Amino acid sequence: MAYTECVSELANAHRSFTSAAEDHLDDVYRYLLYVTANPVTAEDLTSETFERAFNRWDRFDPKRGTAQTWLCQLARGAALDHFRGERRRTRREQRVAEPDRAAEVELPDDYGPVLRQALRTLTGAEREVIALRVVLELETKTAARVLGISPTACTTRLNRALEKLEQKVRPRLVA
Repeated sequence: MAYTECVSELANAHRSFTSAAEDHLDDVYRYLLYVTANPVTAEDLTSETFERAFNRWDRFDPKRGTAQTWLCQLARGAALDHFRGERRRTRREQRVAEPDRAAEVELPDDYGPVLRQALRTLTGAEREVIALRVVLELETKTAARVLGISPTACTTRLNRALEKLEQKVRPRLVA
């Protein structure tokens, strides 16, 4: 194949991918939004789907189905991978979160008895996010990467953990 023919074929493939992406971006997003029921997750998975599609465009065979069908198959795979990862993460966090009553959490004395006791009531996952975001002062994005979750999930987890901590500490400080 001559160089010009090869370049022409690559240009056509690029144009056809671009066209398919433009035509079906909303379809893929709506599908993933329905499947995940979470706009942020749907956006992330849509990006992942089109990245996969771009890298595999040479495998797309219009004789076997439409671009929309192929893209939705890739989106389904991305969603299934996401849900499998979430299940693994949840199981891992539950193992970490299960309190080990035999091993007391050693916290610095300067935390004071009220805060030390309140921190002991938190799950391992809650203590972990507080340690990363508050104690180590990591940025949300960095802490989320360490935890293997999205920045939004990291912020939500931190807020819930801090609210739980405040509910435990406030009545004791006011009394």
